[in-house]
Amino acid sequence: MSLDKVISISGKPGLYKLITQTRGGFVAESLVDNKRISVSIQSNVSVLSEIAIYTLTEEVPLRQVFLNIKKKENGEPTSVKPKDSKDKLEEYFFDVLPDYDEDRVYASDIKKVIQWYNLLQQHDMLNDLEVVEEEASNEEE
Repeated sequence: MSLDKVISISGKPGLYKLITQTRGGFVAESLVDNKRISVSIQSNVSVLSEIAIYTLTEEVPLRQVFLNIKKKENGEPTSVKPKDSKDKLEEYFFDVLPDYDEDRVYASDIKKVIQWYNLLQQHDMLNDLEVVEEEASNEEE
């Protein structure tokens, strides 16, 4: 499953995958406990494929950040935990994305990225990232 079908819902923990669209919104299934919920159009929802991280030069898509983490961790869960200290999280993120903008990317954002990566890794949903990356590089050639 690509990141186009994975969402974050404001005020709700974890990530959700889109199941189907309804008249007043859509149905999503939690990746944490597999419970389905109905989400209204008024809910604040972010599709992971649309999220980017600020760097000093550009905005890097979340997909690329996840790929960088996956390469650093050899496909395993992250070596840092979301509850680690702010300094430890920032040090880890500098290894993953060396030129991220410290003024616009907060420790809470880094925690979310790490939590999301670990959740996607746990559900074996990171393999699609490399396929999308290869397709994008083939289209550029």
